[in-house]
Amino acid sequence: MAWGQGARRPILGLLSRAQRQAARGYTSATFETHLSSNHFAQNGMIRRRFSSEVPASEQMNLIKQLRERTCAPIKDVKASLVSCNWDIEDAQKDLRKRGVISAAKKSSRTAAEGLLAIAQDEKRAVVVELNCETDFVARNDVFQYLASSLAKMALSAQDPGKLVFPFAPAYLENMSINLDHPKLSGETTVQNAVTEVAAMVGENVKLRRGFMLSTTGHGVVSSYLHTCPQPGLGRIAGLITLEAEDSSASLDALKRVGSSIAMHIVAAKPLFLSKELVSAAALENERDVLRTQAESSGKPQMAIEKMVEGRLRKYFEDVVLLEQKYVVNDSTNIKTLLNDLSKEVGSKVTIGNFIRMEVGEGIERPEETAKKEAMACAA
Repeated sequence: MAWGQGARRPILGLLSRAQRQAARGYTSATFETHLSSNHFAQNGMIRRRFSSEVPASEQMNLIKQLRERTCAPIKDVKASLVSCNWDIEDAQKDLRKRGVISAAKKSSRTAAEGLLAIAQDEKRAVVVELNCETDFVARNDVFQYLASSLAKMALSAQDPGKLVFPFAPAYLENMSINLDHPKLSGETTVQNAVTEVAAMVGENVKLRRGFMLSTTGHGVVSSYLHTCPQPGLGRIAGLITLEAEDSSASLDALKRVGSSIAMHIVAAKPLFLSKELVSAAALENERDVLRTQAESSGKPQMAIEKMVEGRLRKYFEDVVLLEQKYVVNDSTNIKTLLNDLSKEVGSKVTIGNFIRMEVGEGIERPEETAKKEAMACAA
């Protein structure tokens, strides 16, 4: 066997030491025990020597296999394999331990990218938001699998008994989830699954929020996802419930129109269902803004009041779902669309509830914070 110059000296040193110990009456077994408990434990030379005996081609193959299993960075994969004597099973366990620590360190970083995942049945629909730091990770198949799995698990959880049920991460974190993906499998808690995926992708990954929408009457739950990398996933989601008064009314027409209105919700961004549901605070704030704008025209007070009321109608068309012009056909509005649907099915059809969600909305990104600080300093 050929040895490098650096490796020859320690071996020769060990042989000389063995000869000295033999002269003192040490048996071979005693000497081996002494070596394993002292010299080898201190500097780990035998461990390194064994590692060096793994052929380069086999090392590359092990690195490739472990990277495919875990999605961990190559640097971390190699470090774990080296520290575990190129034992791939031990290295995988070591990577998981390292990953939990690494994920904890990343948890304070801003995660404003990610995906929305929708799961639904005949009477309920759930949308969850799973965040990461970059859109690159949002395209990762393990990240997408976890997002879909969380939505399905939330749908299968006990019915909260509410037509609209917003929930925080704590609602799901301690629930058990069964995963079946080549790189992420087995039964664990939601919180542990999120942490493990964060370790795999090397970014801060967070379950941010979720909504469940239900219908109790004779109706349907419809959904629409925008920027959809695969079915059930997207960046903007619209959910709506439509209900018919007559229990014999056909639901096929409700499903067709419901999907179309869900798409409208994504595009038009309504804030309220009807004019009556516009909050007093929002209405008063808008009146103040419109009045200030009208007063700058210098017109009489009576004219100003008429201007304010006219602009309020435009405000309702912008933010109230029933008053909005239908994005598919702007010659009509959503209220008229529902009236036409009611005539089609022979029963009055109403909107129960609706939700619009967008990835990262409300999260302040670092670049936005820096821009505000720069503007404040300039002022």
